Amino acid sequence: MYDLTVRHRALILLEQGHSISDVSRRTGASRSAIREWRLRTEQGRDLYGTPYQPCPRCSPIPRAPEPKSSYAYLLGLYLGDGCISPVSDPAKQVWALRIVCANAWPGLIEECVTAVRAARPGNKVRVIPKIGCVEVNSHSRHWPCLFPQHGPGKKHERKIELRQWQQEIADEFAEDFIRGLLHSDGCRFVNRVRRPLKNEDRWYEYPRYNFANVSRDIQRLFTGALDRLGIAWTQMNEKNISVAKREAVARLDEFVGPKY
Repeated sequence: MYDLTVRHRALILLEQGHSISDVSRRTGASRSAIREWRLRTEQGRDLYGTPYQPCPRCSPIPRAPEPKSSYAYLLGLYLGDGCISPVSDPAKQVWALRIVCANAWPGLIEECVTAVRAARPGNKVRVIPKIGCVEVNSHSRHWPCLFPQHGPGKKHERKIELRQWQQEIADEFAEDFIRGLLHSDGCRFVNRVRRPLKNEDRWYEYPRYNFANVSRDIQRLFTGALDRLGIAWTQMNEKNISVAKREAVARLDEFVGPKY
C-alpha cells in the first residue's frame, strides 16, 4: 500500500513522459501498481476509483479554473466565510473546503453548492446542518491549489494576497467576486436617519450596503473591485465599509440585491 504522495509523484512522472519502469525506480512503487494508477486516470477516475477531474492548477501548463465567473463568486465566499482543513490523517493530503451559510438565506446556500460543484465537478458536495446555519462541505486534494490563501491561523492574522491568475479572474469578473464577498460578509438594508426640525423630527430612509471583515487585506480586495466598477464606497470604521450613494447602491442592485 503506497501513500498518496508516492501515487501523485508517479502520475506526474508518467505525464512527463517517463516509462513505467523508470517511474518504478524513481518512486519505489511496483510496476503493477503504477499501471493500475495510470489505467484509473485513463478511465477518468481518481486514485480512489471515483470520477476524476484534473486540477487546472496542477496540469503541465497551469490554467485558470472554469467557469471563471463561478470561481470568482466562490473566491468571494471563501474569503468571507470559508476555510480549508485536512480530512482525517493529514498525510493523506485530502482537504475539506468548508463554507458556512446562514439558514435564513436558502437561495445563498443553493448558489454556494452550485459554485463548489462547478469548481470540482467530480467531488461530492455535502450540506451539513449546524445551529442556525449549514456547512457546505466538499473534499478534494486540490482545494489548496485553487485557494492558495489557505494557511494556519485566522485570515485576519496573516497576509491575504491573490495570485496573479486569481487577480485576473477577480478583475474580469468583478461583479461575481463582489457578490460572493457581500453574500458572505455583507448585507443590504434600509438605513433610517432622524433629522430634528423646529416643530418635529423628520425621518429619512434609503438603502445601503455594508461589508464587514476584520482583515484589512480582504477589505482592500473588496474596495479594489468596487473601484474597478466605479462604485463609490466609504470606510466607516476599522471593520466596516459602506456603499450608500444612490448611484452606487443602484449599481450594486443590478447584480447583488438583497440576500434571499
